[in-house]
Amino acid sequence: MKRFLIKNADAIIDSLPGIISGGISAKDLSVVTGSDPSTSERILDGLLAVGIGQRRDGLYFFEDGDRLKTAIELLKNGGQFDRISEVLGWKDFEGLVAEILFDMSFAVMRNLILTKPRMEIDVVGVRLGVAMLVDCKHWKRYSRSALTTAVDKQIARTRHYVAQTSGSVAVPVIVTLYQDEMDFIDRVPIVPISKFSSFVDDLYGCLDDVRTIEA
Repeated sequence: MKRFLIKNADAIIDSLPGIISGGISAKDLSVVTGSDPSTSERILDGLLAVGIGQRRDGLYFFEDGDRLKTAIELLKNGGQFDRISEVLGWKDFEGLVAEILFDMSFAVMRNLILTKPRMEIDVVGVRLGVAMLVDCKHWKRYSRSALTTAVDKQIARTRHYVAQTSGSVAVPVIVTLYQDEMDFIDRVPIVPISKFSSFVDDLYGCLDDVRTIEA
């Protein structure tokens, strides 16, 4: 599996938008990627060989989550965070953040709905008594004012979460797709997806340096 993923990483990344629920042909995928059908067929057969998708009646069938599963396997085998994230939709982007937290031993919830007032949190990860509340921004362009607004809203969501979760301590975080460097606004971390894993690794040693909210 590792050899196939490494050898064909660029072609597989280009194919990610075509890995959708339902049946597709190699010709269908070649239209999405702009490659020739024989290359698309080789990629699809390779995905089957590593346990992603099924083939029936000349078509390749994928399930919800197979695109994210493919992206995660690419990342585990050295694929580029930025390139992979760019071809994921916003739901897949949230799924990628959640999967990273899950792999780092967090208890994870996606799309948590709070009430009175109604608020939604993209991803919640809890470990060692601290909750990380993540707002995933799949934006292509960022302005300081837009990020400041996003931070203010995430702080409000975090306060609401803490008010409804007895004994909780929570850290609001923004994870971005295209930003290059980590930043802070009002002590809230703005973390590019390419640096998210290392940020999570370091978080518990630097809680005094980031905004934490507790009851």
